[in-house]
Amino acid sequence: MKSSLIRPALALALAASLAACGGSDKAEFTVAGSVTGLAYDGLVLRNAGVPLTVAPPTTAGAAVRFAFADKLEYGDTYDVTVGTQPAHQTCAPGVPEGAYYSNNADTAGRLVTIDIAISCAINAYAIGGTITGLTGAGLVLANGSTGGTYTATAPTAGTTATPFVYQLPTVSYNTTYGVTISAQPAGQVCTIVNPTGTMGDAAVSNINVTCVAT
Repeated sequence: MKSSLIRPALALALAASLAACGGSDKAEFTVAGSVTGLAYDGLVLRNAGVPLTVAPPTTAGAAVRFAFADKLEYGDTYDVTVGTQPAHQTCAPGVPEGAYYSNNADTAGRLVTIDIAISCAINAYAIGGTITGLTGAGLVLANGSTGGTYTATAPTAGTTATPFVYQLPTVSYNTTYGVTISAQPAGQVCTIVNPTGTMGDAAVSNINVTCVAT
């Protein structure tokens, strides 16, 4: 008598379990992955138009895991792109370790799991300005805080009074810079206006140099 009651109870439990799972035996795949280098808010990823906001890690420099809520079935395609860039950074699909190409777009089921790599970098901009009055060779400018030098060449004859633009190597957002004259030109002394600052979200072009005869 007891066994006759147990079998229907097990059948009901199995049916409830299948109902909870949707009763489907199709394989499902989660579109997921990791973002490396994310430091600021604002990153939005998209897959088939569906947005997913990814926040920076609580521990600086750590990777951030993400996963889209909608599941894919075998044979469905996915294409994860950067819909909105975070503040002060640029993110793009990266190349996973051991791979030769990015894996942000593919077909579900071709691999056991979907594990997309997204990499972010802090934006960097050039620093520079104009040089006025230079008549000869030998002027060398340097960024003492982040490195990089610029060797100036005097304008062609007859245009010595015309300023010309120079640029030092790029500096990352929120990084300080300090431009100095590491070598003076022959027969002249040069001075700098606006030599120091902190990099914002655009190139710096007001570090101006004026040279006069000694």
